[in-house]
Amino acid sequence: MNFYWQVAVFTFALMVVLGIFCLKFFPKIGMVDSPEKYGMTRAPIPYSGGVAMYVVFLIATLIFVPIDKEVLALLCGSGLIVLVGFLDDRFGLSPLIRLFFQFVAGVILVYGGVGILSIHLPFFGNLAFVPLVGAVFTIVWVMTIVNAMNFLDGVSGLNSGVSAIAALTLFFLSIHPGLHENPASQTGLASLALILSMVAFGFLLFDFPKAKMLMGDAGSTLLGFVLATLAIFSGGKVATAFLVLGVPILDMVWVVLRRIFVEKKKFWQGDLKHMHHRFLNLGLSDRRVLVFYYFVTAVFGILAVSFVDTEQKLFILIALVILVAILAGALIFSGRRKV
Repeated sequence: MNFYWQVAVFTFALMVVLGIFCLKFFPKIGMVDSPEKYGMTRAPIPYSGGVAMYVVFLIATLIFVPIDKEVLALLCGSGLIVLVGFLDDRFGLSPLIRLFFQFVAGVILVYGGVGILSIHLPFFGNLAFVPLVGAVFTIVWVMTIVNAMNFLDGVSGLNSGVSAIAALTLFFLSIHPGLHENPASQTGLASLALILSMVAFGFLLFDFPKAKMLMGDAGSTLLGFVLATLAIFSGGKVATAFLVLGVPILDMVWVVLRRIFVEKKKFWQGDLKHMHHRFLNLGLSDRRVLVFYYFVTAVFGILAVSFVDTEQKLFILIALVILVAILAGALIFSGRRKV
């Protein structure tokens, strides 16, 4: 555990130091947000902090994680994701362009040997994929999580906090003594998960309301991409990732379906009807919304680590779906009554 403590302390400290530097440097080169676009009267604050997050993730990975083909694919794919996110933050790219490069990043992962080769169906056993199907499944999974985390970036501190808890869950699952005959084989994955968690926790110091710096799409898509990739490293932890990130994933699914079938518009056309926006509309403060999301993420993270059997996770997933459905219904009904 001494090694993991070194990884955690180094990564967290580096994120804090680089974050402080960005607070001073970004405004000098015009890397600030435009609050007036959203009707805000506050002064602009540093933006695209995701660039600093990637730098810290890259440095810590190069120092503590053996670089093989899979890790190299992760670094290259995440670098592309951050670059596209940064350009979108600065110039506003077309959603189709962003989706295209997310697809390319997924292809980079598959080419690097990162892929979902099979899934375990509760009560039925393993279902193996032929390579092409596995590749498609991998790319769809990555793009889903990237956009789910991007959709989540509607309240400062929400994305960084949820990602930190999710990555920490993957870390504890990687070192779980009851899951791996050879725990040493999981050191690389555990280190990557811990690095991501400390990057997110470190940035949370600047992102927690009232935010001093925003991560932008460069940061939210980075967190989503790395979380999605770690979930399919070393045997696959997709079910766990789905549980821990269940609320943002299900919220994204609901938002996309609502936009397409109810409002008859393109699913990428943004609005303020995500679950966290509805909580804010009910009068909850930013911090209370964060506490709710952190609590739900942590609870399902603990359950995912405590109940490692796939059948048990199925029942937990059903409970999660029911919880989100109840919350969504209550929020929609409350909103209509208010109107």
